[in-house]
Amino acid sequence: MEKAIALLRLNHIKGKITLKHVGWLMILLKVVIAGYFLYLLFEGVRHNAFEFGEKFLWFIVAGFVAQLIDGALGMAYGASCTSLLLWFGIPPKFASASVHTSEIFTTGVSGLSHIRFDNIDKKLFFQLVVTGVIGAVIGAYLIADFFDGAAVKPFISLYLLFLGGYLLYKAFKKKQQEKKEVKRAPLLAFVGGLLDAIGGGGWGPIVTSNLLSQGKSPRYTIGTVNTAEFFVTYFATVVFIFILGVQHLEIVLGLIIGGVAAAPIGAYVASRINQRLLLIIVGIAVVLISAWGVISFWL
Repeated sequence: MEKAIALLRLNHIKGKITLKHVGWLMILLKVVIAGYFLYLLFEGVRHNAFEFGEKFLWFIVAGFVAQLIDGALGMAYGASCTSLLLWFGIPPKFASASVHTSEIFTTGVSGLSHIRFDNIDKKLFFQLVVTGVIGAVIGAYLIADFFDGAAVKPFISLYLLFLGGYLLYKAFKKKQQEKKEVKRAPLLAFVGGLLDAIGGGGWGPIVTSNLLSQGKSPRYTIGTVNTAEFFVTYFATVVFIFILGVQHLEIVLGLIIGGVAAAPIGAYVASRINQRLLLIIVGIAVVLISAWGVISFWL
């Protein structure tokens, strides 16, 4: 009985929270973290701790392209950026920390843009955000203190390879399935947040792909998952900062500049593109990204 009453109260509170409230909370959290990073940036410049050379420009380009894809497809920012950082020799836990730090700003702008273009399913958002944050916090703590997240990437990639193929199958079927009620969304968000923090990416491919495979609208799925990702990324970054401190701030800055510039464009594309075409693009993206992850493991 008490659980039922508590659930009713929780649903009542959720009913009073609007997307405008969510947007203002995102802005407040961004202002807090932005103030902290401006302080670190000022200290770094004062002590000549940064190298703004050719690599810095490449990080800007990487951030722009990755966020353009992520904003339009709901995935691939973390996978793209983490792969690049690992190629430059950044250790996996610092690569994941750098990507999640930059994602606070890129997902924030992307989420606000999706709210502006009305790409959000409010009920689904609340199903994802709480358990997604819990999973991300646990994952960030594990990779920062216990093990290397690169070890789990091949298994995630193999799973996504089959899932991407299933999405393409759905997209090319003549008769599209009717929309269904999303099943086990909180559990899905927990797993997505956990593996995203451990592997430096995966929230979008895991959560977005699974929701799309259940027949959810690509537009509202992508917008909702991207907006929830801001909170998932924010609290994972807090854990990384607490345990590891802030490393490679110039890389984070490059990713932020490119990603923030691309975020509104990606959200606009998601609100205008044909849904079947979008599903095909998502399926191809999942297959290519996951196939590369599997191949890279064996090379």
